[in-house]
Amino acid sequence: MTPDRFFSLLLALQSRETMTTVDLAEQVGVSVRTVLRDLRWLEEAGFPLLIKRGRLGGVTLLPGGVLDTSRLTPDERDHLALHGLDDAQREQLGATADTRRADLKVRSGLRPSSTGALPLSAVVTTDNRPWFFRDAAGMPPAALVGDLRRGVRLRISYRRSEETEAAWRVVDPYGLLAKAGRWYLVADVEGRPRLHALERLIGWEPMRAARRLRPDATLDGVAAELTARWENPETFRIHAELDADRLGLARRVLGRRLAVQDTESARGGRVAITVTGRDVEDVRLLLQFGASVTVTGPEEAREHIRRLAAQILETNS
Repeated sequence: MTPDRFFSLLLALQSRETMTTVDLAEQVGVSVRTVLRDLRWLEEAGFPLLIKRGRLGGVTLLPGGVLDTSRLTPDERDHLALHGLDDAQREQLGATADTRRADLKVRSGLRPSSTGALPLSAVVTTDNRPWFFRDAAGMPPAALVGDLRRGVRLRISYRRSEETEAAWRVVDPYGLLAKAGRWYLVADVEGRPRLHALERLIGWEPMRAARRLRPDATLDGVAAELTARWENPETFRIHAELDADRLGLARRVLGRRLAVQDTESARGGRVAITVTGRDVEDVRLLLQFGASVTVTGPEEAREHIRRLAAQILETNS
């Protein structure tokens, strides 16, 4: 169990007399299986938990295991409630000092385990940064936080991964997402949710208008929706014909997104391929093959790649 999840779980247990594992999972932001594992760790660490199974069951934190949060300032409670961040990410947000003060105050109110076991914080640490990644450059998250907390629309200058130049767009921001060692701005663009990597955010301007969010949409919900698309791409299929001598490059670039229909039946030195993506925007992946590829369907993909090609021609004319 990570230290921040340890505090989040105990704070959740303190907030109500009894909570179900489903409620705990939703409040802490993990799966029910993870909550069950964490509860076992708390029991082994000496915290007095009463766990009743079944339809009318739940988890109760008995007297002697209560956290003293009365000495925390509102800012310290706010930063302690952030879960899933490592020390480096908290520092990037400018939250390190408040988190450390909250950590020390809460730890000082914990009773030592009656079993003589080492404190859980002494045997568990966390670092959610990915292996073998260079440090991300670009806009620091702390620079954006002030305008995000004002709840206004933003005009951002952003460079997409497949583009060389940044373009300005107006977004309605939900907030920031820290995932796998990277920071992302979660925002709606013309009513559609998008993730913007801060390392490709060139600049931004706060607008006077309040942000216009979709009804019932929240930062957690929109971020979960977008990351689920990354991890489990929707089956939007783009059909095309590709020069056979470019097939090796296509396999290296597109990886598992690429499906080759039948190389033996290639006509005129071309093969039929299918590219799986999340939406029509993924037709951009085929721009790098230039005249070596012809998009054959669906029609919305053909129209979109024609628009993109026209924009490139206009920009470079």
